[in-house]
Amino acid sequence: MENVKFENLQLYPEILKAVKYMGFEEASPIQAQAIPIIIEGKDIIGQAQTGTGKTAAFGIPLLQKINPKEKKPQSIVLCPTRELAIQVAEEIRSLAKYMHGIKVLPVYGGQEIVKQIRSLKSGVQIIVGTPGRVMDHMRRKTVKMDQIHTVVLDEADEMLNMGFRDDIETILKGVPEERQTILFSATMPKAIMEITKKFQKNAKVIKVTKKELTVPNIEQFYYEVKPKNKEEVLTRLLDIYTPKLSVIFCNTKKQVDLLVTALLGRGYFAAGLHGDMKQEQRDRVMQGFRSGKTDILVATDVAARGIDVDEVEAVFNYDLPQDDEYYVHRIGRTGRAGRIGRSFSFVSGKEVYKLKEIQRYCKTKIYAQKVPSLNDVANTKIENILDHVETMIAEEDLTSMIDAIQDKLNYSDYTAMDMAAAFLKMQAGMADSAEEEGEDFGDTGAEEPGMVRLFINIGKKHKAKPGDILGALAGESGMPGKLIGTIDMFDKYTFVEVPTEYARSVLHAMKNVKIKGKSIAVEPANQK
Repeated sequence: MENVKFENLQLYPEILKAVKYMGFEEASPIQAQAIPIIIEGKDIIGQAQTGTGKTAAFGIPLLQKINPKEKKPQSIVLCPTRELAIQVAEEIRSLAKYMHGIKVLPVYGGQEIVKQIRSLKSGVQIIVGTPGRVMDHMRRKTVKMDQIHTVVLDEADEMLNMGFRDDIETILKGVPEERQTILFSATMPKAIMEITKKFQKNAKVIKVTKKELTVPNIEQFYYEVKPKNKEEVLTRLLDIYTPKLSVIFCNTKKQVDLLVTALLGRGYFAAGLHGDMKQEQRDRVMQGFRSGKTDILVATDVAARGIDVDEVEAVFNYDLPQDDEYYVHRIGRTGRAGRIGRSFSFVSGKEVYKLKEIQRYCKTKIYAQKVPSLNDVANTKIENILDHVETMIAEEDLTSMIDAIQDKLNYSDYTAMDMAAAFLKMQAGMADSAEEEGEDFGDTGAEEPGMVRLFINIGKKHKAKPGDILGALAGESGMPGKLIGTIDMFDKYTFVEVPTEYARSVLHAMKNVKIKGKSIAVEPANQK
């Protein structure tokens, strides 16, 4: 199918403006086929998986049909999970950015119903919700159904798998018969066909062909790693590839918690997502991940349903999934919207056979890789810095810097090459010592070269966590959190490693800081 521009789909100028602002250049296959048919008012059955752009495929026509002056519910979108409901609501809001008077509300279990009722009373045209909670509102009569003209069932097969069939049927019976029913599903089991027969009229079937559902933009690798070495190998890969956003999958909730703590301790911005967390916490974690405040999300398979973030550049299978199909779902979180993604799987012992099964099932090739050494990490850092330097030389005016270096060289015995090498070593965080303004960092006590070990008089007994220390250090000193090294926390004190070149500014910035309400003292560990 030839590429279709959004300009050719007869959309409102406000929607076109929002689409442009969101960075979409042309319609995806599912959007190009579905949008005109839905705008015509016909029922459709769309066979498409996550990551094909289906939210905009139904979200854009929904907005074309909404009357902003009418402050009653006009469309309902049903989703299998809370995460997906929030995600879909956010995308529809983004598409309505330049339209006035349109309100979109996600409704789901786990959030106080009173809060949702208050929002509904203020006037909402589009409701995006999980079947159970939408039913609750119908029973309480807090959602009036008489003005509903469009119902969307998103990921219908997933909703049936989760046992929502009766709820869906009750909701569809409760909305006006003269309505448009739009159904999206990755698979078409018998139960889905029964629902379409019962509740849709002359539905048009749209399929995104298998070819368009594949993920050719994902480079897939695996590493043979002993379980005790996984954490170290993971951090080396994070340092080498520096992905913008990463999702790391573990098979248990306990492993998620352990890994998040370990990553925070090493200075990465990580957060966990699993079923034991309150919905409020999960919403906060997802919001942080979408906005880029957290760049590493550690999750279990169940909790990760509905993570649909385009900027994920890497997926790590910290534990190999139990189910071959989960491998496809996991790696599909990356390589979105035409970007190239990478997936890394850790395999130990007999799991190599499991990996072969996965390759057979997915009809894909997962390439074996050598575990990167610390030297590889250091060399990659240097390469990245030199790439950045090249860009600066091409794009920035460096006249004043050249003059300063020239002045220094005129009165020194070393060459410009010596000076460049020293700058590179400093920038790569590999300098051996810092003796700045009377601060003695002589024997740093740090495990890593180029790092200084600092002592902080707060610990576990003060209810402090590694994340509190990390947040305070990065927040107060302006140093990127990624640069903070090991955080060793004891009952009444903590040791933390920071790059030598930041040590002085950290000590200065932390002079009047409180953590957990306690005024803290920070000093070089070797003086303790």
